[in-house]
Amino acid sequence: MQPVISDLNKYGVCVVDNFLGLERAEQILKEVGTLHSRGVFRDGQVVSRHVQDQARGMIRGDKITWVTGSEPNCSNIGQLVTAVDSLVAKANKHQDAGKLAHYNITWRTRAMVACYPGQGAHYVKHIDNPNGDGRCITAIYYVNKHWTSQDGGVLRIYPEGCSDKVAEIEPLFDRMLFFWSDRRNPHEVLPAKITSRYAITVWYLDQKEREEYLARVNNASANT
Repeated sequence: MQPVISDLNKYGVCVVDNFLGLERAEQILKEVGTLHSRGVFRDGQVVSRHVQDQARGMIRGDKITWVTGSEPNCSNIGQLVTAVDSLVAKANKHQDAGKLAHYNITWRTRAMVACYPGQGAHYVKHIDNPNGDGRCITAIYYVNKHWTSQDGGVLRIYPEGCSDKVAEIEPLFDRMLFFWSDRRNPHEVLPAKITSRYAITVWYLDQKEREEYLARVNNASANT
């Protein structure tokens, strides 16, 4: 927990290696592989519904599925999410939370399991939460065993307050990554060459911002 608090406050980014240990990471990889083999992954969506399939592929090339962790053969993914929940909750309420204390994190999304299927699949530079939808922390877990630099799929992130620097996060096995979801941390996924570059992402939500966002959406719907 302490490195997460410290690094988020100082850099806006935190990497934790060997997050769960080899045995548990292996079980998660097995479950992700089973999801993939069942054909439940679909094209990741872009903001505009009018973007054609070809143009969508130029923006993001990942295939995704959403899980709670309670589905059949997803119990280890569920345990991962529970572990991250606990860490984020404790960090949010810690007496030295710093910038984390600005948020009241009571909600999160389901887990998004993503696969970049090689052949240069990528995700252009973007911001997870550019419009104040409540997401404040992005948490990504990687399960790419025996990954090498030739495999591609590195996450390039532009850390808060470091306009002249970038961080290139290799999607290593059992690696956990945390960063701010808003405009402080634009990021991109560089072209992946391996056929199954896997990641599991959960977004943590600030309650006030989320409620305000949902109210705006409801008001807009009522006026149309």
